Amino acid sequence: MSGLLEALPRKLTITMWDFSWYTMTLPGEPYHDLAARFREAVERGYNTIRICAMPYMLFTEQGKRQGLLKLGNLGEVGQRTRWYNCKGGAELDGHARLLELFRQAQAHGCYIILSSWEYQQSPSFLAQPELRDGLAAIPPEARFMAIAGSMHQLIGFVKEHGYAGQIAYAELHNEVEFGQLTAVAVEQGIPETATPRVVEAMQPYIEEAIAFLRGQHPDVLISASYTLNEAYPKAYAAQNMQVAHFHLYVKGMIDELMDLAGLSDETLDFPNRFVKSLLRPEAPSFEQWNLPPGQEWRMEGNPVGMKLIYLHDWADTEKWDLFLYERYGAHKLAMLQKVDARFEEVEDWARHTNLPIVIGEGYLGYTPLYANFEEGPVGKFIAEYALRKGMSLGFWGMILCSNCAPHHPFWADIAWQRKWNQFILESD
Repeated sequence: MSGLLEALPRKLTITMWDFSWYTMTLPGEPYHDLAARFREAVERGYNTIRICAMPYMLFTEQGKRQGLLKLGNLGEVGQRTRWYNCKGGAELDGHARLLELFRQAQAHGCYIILSSWEYQQSPSFLAQPELRDGLAAIPPEARFMAIAGSMHQLIGFVKEHGYAGQIAYAELHNEVEFGQLTAVAVEQGIPETATPRVVEAMQPYIEEAIAFLRGQHPDVLISASYTLNEAYPKAYAAQNMQVAHFHLYVKGMIDELMDLAGLSDETLDFPNRFVKSLLRPEAPSFEQWNLPPGQEWRMEGNPVGMKLIYLHDWADTEKWDLFLYERYGAHKLAMLQKVDARFEEVEDWARHTNLPIVIGEGYLGYTPLYANFEEGPVGKFIAEYALRKGMSLGFWGMILCSNCAPHHPFWADIAWQRKWNQFILESD
């Protein structure tokens, strides 16, 4: 494995373009001009782009899917929510789009982390539900290998066109313990909220899929994406990963806000008094605010949920940010301790397994599109604390903040991104 690492950058500075690089491609949208976005990424000090490579949408286990990739949106729903504010209506040659991404990566000296969000959010943005239905119809125990089969074909396609050298590594799937892959644990009677047991139940299926991909592509590093949000023994993660890829959201005040909003309690009325106190005056009732008729399928299996999108769409972002600032003092120590504990735990495990560590998402949590907390002094302090900690532990790669990407306002803060990407690149 050391030979594979030697062919890649000494440190990875990561910006996450997720599925937005193909859902936001129309004129005026952030990814209409990929060359311009790569120029901006390099200007900010990034050398790695992390994406949903849409393996299942582009490839079967046997080869290329035919036809254009037709995209939609959620109507009025999600227009002030991160990742959901796409125009919809684009028709893409998805294979050509993938090759253009790699062509621009090569031209700009960048690398690509391949992943999949297909058992999470990305099918919500298709024009029609057939591919989403196909994913849902796969038995839970077969879903891991189904994604692996498609990812195998995608990696082979990239190689055939001469871009193998731009693959940093491939993740089987994004955040495996958060989404429809957990159905294999639920079938065993394990609650989705029992994170350690869910991770343990998925382990043999993830290891089988990783073993397949490693066998097919011994020249590409293979991993899966886990989170550090909840505690669980790392011995439950796939033991044949070649990159220890993890995400950390410390949440703190956001968890308090979510608890007060009652989003996970189906017995409570929504919106409750607290939610109403955060809304803008023009907010419609939750009952009036719906997906377009016949489009309910878009949120089936999507782990974000309509209540949270309603809150993000209609929150007064100044009130949202003010709540986080007011409650920060009560959560500060616990959040910093969480960074220390989770990163040290991963470093200890990866040191014994001789794996490079990458933090591919983080650090505060999910906030409305036009909220400014993470771009402000406290949000930056939390991110900087995590970056310093990760680099002190010798991590291979880190994201500056999940919101540092062309489809988020934080992208405009060029100086801060340059400073901290340089910090990563110069770290031992």
